[in-house]
Amino acid sequence: MMGHERVSVLFVCLGNICRSPMAEITFTELLRQKGISHEWKVDSAGTAGYHTGDAPDSRSVSTCKKFLGNDINVKFKARQVKKTDFNEFQYILCMDESNLDDLLEIRPKNSTAVVKLLGQFDPEGDTIIKDPYYGGLNGFEHNFNQVKRSLEAFISYVQSK
Repeated sequence: MMGHERVSVLFVCLGNICRSPMAEITFTELLRQKGISHEWKVDSAGTAGYHTGDAPDSRSVSTCKKFLGNDINVKFKARQVKKTDFNEFQYILCMDESNLDDLLEIRPKNSTAVVKLLGQFDPEGDTIIKDPYYGGLNGFEHNFNQVKRSLEAFISYVQSK
């Protein structure tokens, strides 16, 4: 990694209660396990604001606890993406094409953030992290595995720069 500045990443989905909190929780835990939490700034947000202030979906939390352990940090409230995020974060990684289109539409002209799909880092090539909200727990578990693979590859990508 270049220099000593912290790397910053914002994970984005539609409502910021299922996929992006799962990515934030999982990424924070991966960084902790690797002993590099201090090198990163991590947050999540939604393209829509209708869940602002809400806790993450209980199914996202229970899935993360199942795979990461019960001591994970889930102190979190949903928020909507702000224009300032595009200069505050180096990377804005979203879950599907709809999120990507929304982000590119609101992105300020002078923004510095790299905006892309988190799934572009998935070594298995599963680029779209589908919204599990209206499905069963198996969708959340599928998302978790996809998110974790993508996050591990993203860490390697950033560390190789």
